[in-house]
Amino acid sequence: MGQAKLTSETAIKLQEALPDASKQDIEDMTTAFPMRAFDEEILKEPNVYRTYEAITHYGEAIKSIINEQCGDGIMSAIDFYCDVGTTSGKHGEKRVVITFNGKFLPHIEQKMDDNSAKSPRD
Repeated sequence: MGQAKLTSETAIKLQEALPDASKQDIEDMTTAFPMRAFDEEILKEPNVYRTYEAITHYGEAIKSIINEQCGDGIMSAIDFYCDVGTTSGKHGEKRVVITFNGKFLPHIEQKMDDNSAKSPRD
């Protein structure tokens, strides 16, 4: 929330989905540059904390699987999609399904010969 700038195309869809949202609020979301930050207070919210706890608990295993399947690198959180849904468990209980779909960014060796920008020291 407030972490990404709203495109004009998506603003139209948002206004249709939320007809009570003010035109000024929608316009502000398309023109203002967001202040991307992390507020530690959000971790006090139980759903957010439990998601954070799961990622922390399984993080090393997730990293190992990503590296094993993709190589040395990271999952992008910029070129990224997240989907949240539900399913039914073995005993009929409602269960939460969270899917992270991020572009894989391989780590590369930075070589001076590949730098096309002129050095500010030259």
